[in-house]
Amino acid sequence: MKNKKIQNITIVTVAVIIVGSIMAYNYSVEQTRQQGLRFGIELEMIQEDVKQLQTEFYSTRIQWEEGDITKEQLESFYDTHLADFQNTISEYDNLEPPEIFSGSVQLLKLSSESQLESDKQFIEWIKTGDESSKVRSDARLQESLEYELHGLVEFYSAKTGIKTYDESEKFTAPQRGLAEMVDNVYNNMIEECDTAFTNDTGEFSSSKDQLRWTECMSDADTWKIQHQP
Repeated sequence: MKNKKIQNITIVTVAVIIVGSIMAYNYSVEQTRQQGLRFGIELEMIQEDVKQLQTEFYSTRIQWEEGDITKEQLESFYDTHLADFQNTISEYDNLEPPEIFSGSVQLLKLSSESQLESDKQFIEWIKTGDESSKVRSDARLQESLEYELHGLVEFYSAKTGIKTYDESEKFTAPQRGLAEMVDNVYNNMIEECDTAFTNDTGEFSSSKDQLRWTECMSDADTWKIQHQP
């Protein structure tokens, strides 16, 4: 009887440990998910701010060319633009991305930094008429676009489970061809559509699932078209 009681206590203890472990695991998973959601929203806000800054940057130049503002007003705007852009770039350092997304954040930050340098050279060209400044501006702009494309591909690679760099090493920008990277991400997105909306036999369980699969595939096609070099 005593042995039976000890056995029951042991079973209960093990059960408590198992339940506790499951709860701890679920909490950890939920925490990771919430962290990822926060990070995604914060990163999207930064990228939107960068996009808005660039829209205003080029539209203000058009206003000057059309005579709607003076050159002094244009140069005053440019001073404000550079300060605002630098502040926006600093926001990347405040992000707390899940480790798997750290590479994409660094690439997108590099893209914004290159864009800022391009803007500085562009402003120098406007002020002085020095064509070499315009050439440097164009070169840094191209560099910015390449970093951005790498960053977006890296982001979706991490999001869809494809690794494009060795996590055990210090981060460096991926060296693989962009076309190959985009294709790999696209193929994985297609697999996710199939997994999410088809059954074990590869068929649709309902017309609703078929519609959602079609939308998912369309999103994947659109993504590939937008990011294919």
